[in-house]
Amino acid sequence: MQLSDFDYNLPNELIAQFWIEPRDHSRLLIVDKKVWKITQKKFYDILDYLWENDVLVINKTRVINARLKGFMTMTLPADERRDWKKTKLKNCEIFLHKQINSSSWDCMTYPWKKLKIGRKIFFEINWKKVLKAEVKENTHYWKIIKFSKSGLEFLEIIEKIGEIPLPPYIKNKLENSERYQTIFSEIKGSVAAPTASLHFTEELFEKLKKKWVKIEKVLLHVGLGTFNDVKTEKIKDHKMHLEYIELEEKVAKNLNKYKTEWKNIIAVWTTSIRVLESFCDDFWILKSWKTETDIFIYPSYKWKFVDSIITNFHLPKSTLLMLVSSFTWRELIMKAYKYAVENNFRFFSFWDAMFLRK
Repeated sequence: MQLSDFDYNLPNELIAQFWIEPRDHSRLLIVDKKVWKITQKKFYDILDYLWENDVLVINKTRVINARLKGFMTMTLPADERRDWKKTKLKNCEIFLHKQINSSSWDCMTYPWKKLKIGRKIFFEINWKKVLKAEVKENTHYWKIIKFSKSGLEFLEIIEKIGEIPLPPYIKNKLENSERYQTIFSEIKGSVAAPTASLHFTEELFEKLKKKWVKIEKVLLHVGLGTFNDVKTEKIKDHKMHLEYIELEEKVAKNLNKYKTEWKNIIAVWTTSIRVLESFCDDFWILKSWKTETDIFIYPSYKWKFVDSIITNFHLPKSTLLMLVSSFTWRELIMKAYKYAVENNFRFFSFWDAMFLRK
């Protein structure tokens, strides 16, 4: 298939800049692939479609303050004890992409050229230096940067000095960073939220549990690669980015049991899909593991474990649009997108949702 097969016209005014309150009052487009039916609801109406035979699989990742603003030394001091305030400094920006080891990260940087190997970087709070870093290596796209702190201490510092990263199409500053976290978020490591989960509220979640809907949690840390453009006209030639995934043994056991009982496995957003389909073998059995995945799901992919999907509206020509098109007929997905545009649905991170039913 060609990249142009996944293009559609999206007016800029439909790119949502603000979220809906309460979260579950966003609109929901229900797409039934068996009968090619499209129904418009509110997200809280999903209660009418989920029952005790359904299993929601959600991503428990938490977005970190991955955008760091600091100062780089334009001349490397020979003596580290030298007063750093007297060193010629220049503003720089570090965007954490993927953790390499306990103290090193693959990072997007600005300015890229001036952050040469060996360059020192400082981060401060109220004129007090709280974190140091050094450029260690150039990668194909970005740079490996080693920080002076690691583990929980590093995460605590970036919570104070960093900012929640927002996608480039969001132009407004996020005043409440918790609004970009899901109610399920637990483990820090993502640079973007699993946004379909943002529609759930605590109240809606409790109502689902009262209906005996099963809930299982997996982990995928979203990387910057999720925003990469597809540059090849033949989609099969596109190389997918790597993302860290994890499936606990207890969760895998539960999900395998539900599958044998013919329960409906519903993946919430594409991150949960990537975990389940990566860890599932050819016999529809999940294996517990921790690894990285570069799974690329597009039309002609043979689905193994996922039965239904709760997702959002994805960018034109994106790998995520290709993924949902492989689950439901591409023509039906494009029909649903056309309906959404004509009915002024909200697109992208603070967007409305879709429920793709088996």
